[in-house]
Amino acid sequence: MTTEQKKQITEQLRAYCGQKGSQNKAANSLNGVSSATISKVLAGNWDTIADDMWRSIAAQTGSHEAKGWQVVKTRAYEVMTFTLRSVQTDSLTAAVIGGAGSGKTEAIKNYTAAGRNVYHMVCSEYWNRRTFMAKLLQNMGATVAGTTVSDMMDNIVDTLKRKESPLIVLDEADKLSDQVLYFFISLYNQLEDQCGIILTATSNLKARIEKGLRLNRKGYAEIYSRIGRKFVELPLPNSEDVAAVCVANGVSDTKAINKVIDESDGDLRRVKRSVWAMLKGGAQ
Repeated sequence: MTTEQKKQITEQLRAYCGQKGSQNKAANSLNGVSSATISKVLAGNWDTIADDMWRSIAAQTGSHEAKGWQVVKTRAYEVMTFTLRSVQTDSLTAAVIGGAGSGKTEAIKNYTAAGRNVYHMVCSEYWNRRTFMAKLLQNMGATVAGTTVSDMMDNIVDTLKRKESPLIVLDEADKLSDQVLYFFISLYNQLEDQCGIILTATSNLKARIEKGLRLNRKGYAEIYSRIGRKFVELPLPNSEDVAAVCVANGVSDTKAINKVIDESDGDLRRVKRSVWAMLKGGAQ
């Protein structure tokens, strides 16, 4: 771990603490990183901090992202950012769907990093109710040990009610079980007009909710009602979006850009891989 890398991680950690509101809240939201360690890192007292700890901090605060990559505000990026801002400002609820590689998660990460009281959670299939609430409390920098499900829910609601225009973003929400997805209703009911909530996923979320409505499954009519009976659909990256990403990241040759466009299939992750490969190979 070089000194330059440590400096980069330190600045990312400093920004992360600002995003969370304090060093203690940042420590609560990180796994295996104490408030004392954060203080040492920010103060430049690095002698006793192992490389494994540096790597852990980097991975958890986002400073592991590839350096030098320029994010382009594609059409999907702009729609996602506008939706995030609107939902947070007016304490609304929305569901956003976009294809894999559309850029929605990149937009969410950048919005989260730039603002306060935004809690971005990437959902997983294995989450049960307790895991979901523990993850949300940890994300908010709150203590989760030794509490019941009811206590955790009260803690979440009380904490969010004390925040100014908080926003919860449940990314890949289609992975949540029905039991956990019902908590979306509970959160909405207790935080209406006090907290913004966004569900984001691929079109699988729309198909799942529509199927639940057809089969009259418990809770699905309420979920659909809470999101305004509509889905915000992000546009797929088009050739102009892909070309803009190429140019912003150092690929300006028309033939090379067209090759990336042909290989992308509307997936910005493929664009990124193609551009990196060209730069590594010397193609401009």
